[in-house]
Amino acid sequence: MHMTAAENKKKKRRRIHIGMRDKVFLTAVHIYLLVTLLVILYPLVYVISASLSSPHAVISGQVWLFPVDFSLEGYIRVFQNKTFLSGLKNSFILLFFGTLVNIVMTVLAAYPLSRKTFAARRPLMFIFVFFMIFTPGIVPLYIVVKDLNLINSYGALILPTALSAYYVIITRTFFESSIPTALYESAHLDGASEFKILIKIVLPLSKPIIAVLALMYGVTHWNSYFNALLFIDKQENFPLALVLRQILIQNTVDITSVADMKTMLEMEGMRDLLKYSMIVISSIPILILYPFVQKYFVQGMMLGAVKE
Repeated sequence: MHMTAAENKKKKRRRIHIGMRDKVFLTAVHIYLLVTLLVILYPLVYVISASLSSPHAVISGQVWLFPVDFSLEGYIRVFQNKTFLSGLKNSFILLFFGTLVNIVMTVLAAYPLSRKTFAARRPLMFIFVFFMIFTPGIVPLYIVVKDLNLINSYGALILPTALSAYYVIITRTFFESSIPTALYESAHLDGASEFKILIKIVLPLSKPIIAVLALMYGVTHWNSYFNALLFIDKQENFPLALVLRQILIQNTVDITSVADMKTMLEMEGMRDLLKYSMIVISSIPILILYPFVQKYFVQGMMLGAVKE
């Protein structure tokens, strides 16, 4: 007890005294971070509140922070919209199969590049880095997709982005820095093939980087917009991002076609309500996915990006 009290006194003496200038700086930093947090959160809070308000409250600008005249009419109308449901289905298909293809291709490319015994390691690594910096361009990509008869198909949105050189490099670095060479040597002594080593040893130890790949590729496919705009022209094949774009572009009412001002305002209010409801629904899958991979995310990014 005597030693513990003495140690506590020493610790108290060793405490760093923060000067007035440092206190002012820390206070300013906290205020800045708080303001930044509010600026980031407010649009999300506003969209959620607007989606739960009445059309009249939305169009009249009564919604600021909390819902006004609570209503679920926007969500009911959204789930009655066949175009939205079709886009939601297409985006879920892209999210699952696209992410699966991405992870498989990335792991299969990164594993041999992480093996120092692989003869073509340096030339292939140079090719990956070269095409990561110098992309072929939109026109050649469109010609290839068209010649392969992939226009208006899921393949047009999955295959051109099946492999990312950036994530291949991160995954390769993770394999090199996180998996001991002794494991490979022991597996070879036991007669295991490279494929068996990959499946039985490497993948079970690579949950952090696989979680990172799943999240990053998944978000990319869920927000897939530009490639869909290039390769998809049939409405029934639109992903959700393209459906939302179409709604935002068409979010105006032709004044000449509506004689009654009250009717026009009601139509404008309903369009805004549908827009906010669709934005909330389209954000939910990613918000649900993130907590499941959060514990692996920072670890995977750090181990994959930093090579010791």
